[in-house]
Amino acid sequence: MSAESQEKAHDAARVASEATELMEVLWGRGRELATAPVSASQLKVLFILDDEDGVNLRTVTDRLGSTPPSVSRLCDRLEAVGFVHRTSSPSSRRELRVWLTESGRSFMRDLRARRERELHAVIARMPPRKRAMLLEGLAAFQEAANRVDGDTGEAEHERLGFRTA
Repeated sequence: MSAESQEKAHDAARVASEATELMEVLWGRGRELATAPVSASQLKVLFILDDEDGVNLRTVTDRLGSTPPSVSRLCDRLEAVGFVHRTSSPSSRRELRVWLTESGRSFMRDLRARRERELHAVIARMPPRKRAMLLEGLAAFQEAANRVDGDTGEAEHERLGFRTA
């Protein structure tokens, strides 16, 4: 990669970081407006379960890069508000599996709809040509995140435990 290309990649990363911060503010607004607000850490658990429901606590712990007691407490709180339930694994009584409840699924649908409305309100103010460029850039970003790393055999989004569209 040339020096000019590296500088442009650095500039793009800076702008993407700033855009991410703005999205976090918009998304936080949607989370705060929810009937049962959840913390950012609890929301990460819900995203994991929405992607792969019924995983064991170890999988959630690994994806969050956290400790089993911390994840267990997160799940305690989510269970208390009715968003998840835990069951023993049929293969091992010591292993717990975590599932989204219908309330949890409904919360995630509503949250995503609120986030999409917030983003749509901003994107709708962009000129059509810039919207097309944004779409092209985001598609390229997803493609890069989906590329498999030759050393690890994993795509970036898999390493972080999340799916991409």
